[in-house]
Amino acid sequence: MANLTHLDENQRPKMVDVSEKNNTTRVAVASGIIEMSPDAYDAIVSEKTKKGPVLQTAVIAAIMGTKQTSNLIPMCHPLNLSGINCDVAELPDLPGFQLTVTAKLTGQTGVEMEALTGVSVGLLTIYDMVKAIDKAMVIRNVQLESKSGGKSGDFKR
Repeated sequence: MANLTHLDENQRPKMVDVSEKNNTTRVAVASGIIEMSPDAYDAIVSEKTKKGPVLQTAVIAAIMGTKQTSNLIPMCHPLNLSGINCDVAELPDLPGFQLTVTAKLTGQTGVEMEALTGVSVGLLTIYDMVKAIDKAMVIRNVQLESKSGGKSGDFKR
């Protein structure tokens, strides 16, 4: 079993020291899905919700969540992100939406947690904005799609 990098030799939590790592360009892509009732989906697509433009708000929330990851996840480093991109795909047959977040930087540690946090916050924002229509929405499949850069190399689902 591999040693956990967030524990010291006395099994106490620690933030990993990345000072000896090389700066490399690192990119992570994460996605997730929110499934909902046809009424909730139609209200979002037609922009007829009482709380405003749901998808645009979710994208802003995803960007903000990505930027705030180190404030939410205890062992994450504060990062100087160089780019965040969000894409929302309509899934009418589900019905629901898929949110994809791409986070990028040149630095000493990866951005997987930032992309995953952005997806989670964005999907939670959709839930929050239409929960009056459908409280049974399901957020699922929040997952890392790919990452590149760094010592551990590339990953693609």
